[in-house]
Amino acid sequence: MLHIAVCDDEESFVQNLKEQLMRYAQECAQQIRVTVFYDGSELVNGYDPSIDLVFLDIQMNRMDGLAAAERIRQMDGEVGIIFLTTLTRYALEGYKYQATNYIIKPMKYARLKAEMDRWMQRRPAKESPSLVVVNDSGRYRVLLKELKYVETFNRNLLLHTEKENILCYRSMKEMERELAGSGFVRCHTSYIVNLFFVKGVKKLEIELLDGAQLPISQPKRKEFMEKLTEYWGDQL
Repeated sequence: MLHIAVCDDEESFVQNLKEQLMRYAQECAQQIRVTVFYDGSELVNGYDPSIDLVFLDIQMNRMDGLAAAERIRQMDGEVGIIFLTTLTRYALEGYKYQATNYIIKPMKYARLKAEMDRWMQRRPAKESPSLVVVNDSGRYRVLLKELKYVETFNRNLLLHTEKENILCYRSMKEMERELAGSGFVRCHTSYIVNLFFVKGVKKLEIELLDGAQLPISQPKRKEFMEKLTEYWGDQL
């Protein structure tokens, strides 16, 4: 099922777009779920990482579409975004947030169908593995390929990604179970590391590709080295 969000402050336009999406779903034998937001702040504050595509109006009162897109990109790097606007110049500015495209309002069904067909063709056949993190600042979809390591932080966890650090309220044991079989290894009581980012190991210290240094505890070193050797496919 596709989860599509529509964020626009014009109720009549939203209703019309929902009807067109349901028509598209029927014609193309797709299951589509539509969630509606009437302002960018509603979308950001209630963001659901299961959303696959967002139709986002650029001109809204409290939080406009560009500001909302910037915040969404911090939480979700894969969701598709199609901007809705009456002025082309605003849409072009939106491409800095990796927008799929833009549609000039009012919108006819033929244009919607063309955009949906194009997005469906470009959409990856299989989404990149990810985990969903919820904290006081919002919901985040963290791609595993971008997660470098996890460390304990004030009785919580801190997820270090290529883009930012994200606070997580789970336990280390819960995180270890969720990441099992995905190329992550517990190297210390306080650390889980993504083997993809490991550059080398010296005694009880791991060096990552970005230069970060992580500890290995003596009890976990043997198992860690075995898993790293298997991952690299060669003897260290």
